[in-house]
Amino acid sequence: MPHTGEIISLVVAACWTATALFADIASHRLGSMTVNVIRLVLASVFLGLLLWATIGAPYPLYADKAAWFWLALSALVGYVFGDFCLFNSYLVIGARFGQLFMTLAPPIAAIAGWILLGETMTWKSWLAMAVTISGIAISILSRGEGHSLHFSLPVKGILLGIGAGMGQGVGLVLSKIGLQHYEAALPAETPALMEQMLPFASTLIRALVGGAGFVCLMALQRNLKHFKTAVKDHKGMRFAVLTTLFGPVIGVSLSLMAVQYANAGIASTLMALTPVLIILPYALIYKQPVRAKEILGVAVSMAGVAMFFLL
Repeated sequence: MPHTGEIISLVVAACWTATALFADIASHRLGSMTVNVIRLVLASVFLGLLLWATIGAPYPLYADKAAWFWLALSALVGYVFGDFCLFNSYLVIGARFGQLFMTLAPPIAAIAGWILLGETMTWKSWLAMAVTISGIAISILSRGEGHSLHFSLPVKGILLGIGAGMGQGVGLVLSKIGLQHYEAALPAETPALMEQMLPFASTLIRALVGGAGFVCLMALQRNLKHFKTAVKDHKGMRFAVLTTLFGPVIGVSLSLMAVQYANAGIASTLMALTPVLIILPYALIYKQPVRAKEILGVAVSMAGVAMFFLL
């Protein structure tokens, strides 16, 4: 089938959009940390069953200490810090603007790769970063009296959005390092499909550590009692389950398939379309008007993301 990878990439973007909308509702009903624990626990169960069915072991087979360390670190940065910021940004500025800040992830990942992996940062990369940040600025800045500029969003929400983008970007690079160590730890003869299932096994490590991290945070804040309330909120639990299915399970699985069938740059750009796709459904669900400058800001940010992958 022609353009299979591109079609799958668009489906992934739709999955991320659904995940953001479901997570927004679930976070408002259950609390952001409660949703993250439920999401990561369910993801661990689904991923464990998937590995059991494919490689015969419901755990990350052959992962050594180095792989566990880097993947665990990526979970603490990407999930515990990044998703904590992201889901709380939904509570302050909503999923539409929360996802806009996720366009910061590619430039942050590029900088982290430059620092941690010695990857090259060309002038095109810096230009793409500037374009992405300019798009976000267009969306969140407004002119006041005397033509002075001010934020049209709460500062807390902006800081949470920036934190979410930073956590996602740095966490991605740390997970790449962990995956490299995991690959190096594989014996000469491995079970069938082990190499193909390596990203899922790595994701399982990250989900386990991320879930444990959120439980520890809730314990420190003495919020574990919220689980009892969450279980009784059937609507909130349904949206938490949907967040899990469309995010860590279906979305991640299809994203891995997408890069197998399409150019990685094109696939990555198409999968990053969530800030565009979320505009209409979010406006309809919450009956919020969408201003022209916000659409322009999203378009400019997406152009910056595309420059990262396609130039």
